[in-house]
Amino acid sequence: MHPPALTGGDVYRIHWILGTDHLLAVCHCGAEREFEDPAELWDWLLAHPDGHHPAAGAAPAPADAPEPALAR
Repeated sequence: MHPPALTGGDVYRIHWILGTDHLLAVCHCGAEREFEDPAELWDWLLAHPDGHHPAAGAAPAPADAPEPALAR
């Protein structure tokens, strides 16, 4: 069994994009951006809200929403 997904005001997610050297940063506001450099990724996430533009219609997941399952 997996531990529950983290929730709260400042939860950041970083996903490795399979088959690449890229990382996808997901801010708690719903904004997403792809990076090659982990230092630039963290600078962007921690500079919130500077440079953050959530996708149209994107909203943060509700606090009780389960983490989506990863395809295998």
